[in-house]
Amino acid sequence: MLDRSSATERENAVTSAIWPRNDYSRVPYRFYHDPSVYQLELQKVFGGATWSFIGLDVEVPKPGDFRASYLGETPIIFNRDEDGEIKAFVNRCAHRGAMVRRELTGNCKTHTCIYHQWCFARDGKLLGVPFRRGVKGQGGYDKDFDTATHGLQQVRVASVYGVLFGTLSSEAEPIESYLGEKMRDYLKRIFERPVRVLGYHRQRVRGNWKAYAVNPRDNYHASLLHDFFGTFGLDRTSQIGGLTMDPRHRHCVTWGRAEDEATRQKSLQTYANEQIQSSGLKLREPSLAEFLPEGPDDLSVAILSIFPNCVVQQIANSIAARQIRPRGPDEFEIFQTLIGFKDDSPEMTLHRLRQTNLVGPAGLVSMEDSEAIEIAHRASKAEGEEAAEVVELGGGGAISDRDYRANDVSVRGFWSYYAEILGIEPVGAHR
Repeated sequence: MLDRSSATERENAVTSAIWPRNDYSRVPYRFYHDPSVYQLELQKVFGGATWSFIGLDVEVPKPGDFRASYLGETPIIFNRDEDGEIKAFVNRCAHRGAMVRRELTGNCKTHTCIYHQWCFARDGKLLGVPFRRGVKGQGGYDKDFDTATHGLQQVRVASVYGVLFGTLSSEAEPIESYLGEKMRDYLKRIFERPVRVLGYHRQRVRGNWKAYAVNPRDNYHASLLHDFFGTFGLDRTSQIGGLTMDPRHRHCVTWGRAEDEATRQKSLQTYANEQIQSSGLKLREPSLAEFLPEGPDDLSVAILSIFPNCVVQQIANSIAARQIRPRGPDEFEIFQTLIGFKDDSPEMTLHRLRQTNLVGPAGLVSMEDSEAIEIAHRASKAEGEEAAEVVELGGGGAISDRDYRANDVSVRGFWSYYAEILGIEPVGAHR
C-alpha cells in the first residue's frame, strides 16, 4: 500500500546517480530493499503507464463470470458483461474502501459490498446505496448526491490472443506497440490455439519481486541451479538457443531447441569439461522429462517475460502463465495458471499434469528459484549503498538480441526500462 509521503518525496528517494554504470551491468542492492523505492514502484510501475498481466479470457467464459486479480498491490476484478465484453475495475468500494469481492471467482449480476451494501454493476457503475433518502424522512444523502461519480475505479483492459492485460493509466500506449511484434508472435504461438485451465499454484517468496522478474531472463542459471534440468536434458545452456527482445528491450523470450542424441552427447561433454557435475540421478518415470514436439517449431523451452509482472513458460510440454504480485519490498507472491489445450487428448493432458510437478511451491525446479532468491535477499540486505550485483555475462555496453544462451543481456534490458519508468536513467544510458 502506498505510504503517506508526498509524490515529490518518493521521487527524491532515488536518483540517476545511483547507477555505477550506464549500461546497467551493475545493479545496486538498494533496489531490492529500500521501502521508499518500493513505494515509487507502486506509483510509477504498477500504477503508471505500463500494462500488467491480470488473467486469461478463458477464465471468465460466460456473462457474469468474474475473477479477482491484482495490479501490483491494488486488488482488481475483471468480469464478462452481458454483451460479452471484459470489464475491469479496482476491487475497493467507493464508500469506505472495503474490498467488494472477497471470492476468487464466481458468477453474478451485480457486485455488492458486504460492509454497507453499496451495489455496483458489471462495469463498475454504482447502481444503488441503502437509505439514500433516509428512514422515515430523516437522514439520507444530500439531494445532489450523484451515483454516477461514485463508481468503482476503472481499469483499462486489453486482450492479446486471450491474454488479459490491465492498466490504471490513461497514458499507457496501445498494447500492440507496448508488446511489439515479436512478443505478440510468441503469445500467438501458444494462445492462438484454444486453451483451457488445468489448475493453479500460489507461492509466497521472502524476497523482492524484481528478483523473480529478472530470474527467467537469465536463462543460463537453469542448468546450474536446477540439477533436474541439466541431468535430464530439459534445459542446458549448451543447447541451440538464444534471446529475443522487443525493440525497447523491456520484454524478452529466452528459448532453446530440443536436443537430438548427438547434440545431447556434446552437451554432456561440455558440462564435464566445465566441471559442472550432474547428480547421476535416473527417473523411474522417464515421461516426466519427455518432450513431445507440438506446434510450428521444435522449441523445447520458451520463457516469455513481459514487463513488469508476467512470465509465460513452456518447459517441454508444461505450459503456464505466471503473475508476479508484490507484497512489499521483502515479499511477493507468484500466482501460476497451468494451461492445456482444448483439443488435447486425455494422454497429453495427463502428460502436461505430470510435468506441472516441475513448477509451483514444491516443484522439482521452482523451489530452487525461491530458495536462491531468498538467500540472495537475506545476504544482500546489510550491504552498503554502493554495493551492487554484477550483470555482465554476454558482455556489457549495447543491449541487443543474442543467438546463444550464456548471457543475461535481457536482465540489463529490464533495468534499462525500469530506470526510464522511474525517471532515473543515468547520463548516456543504454536502452
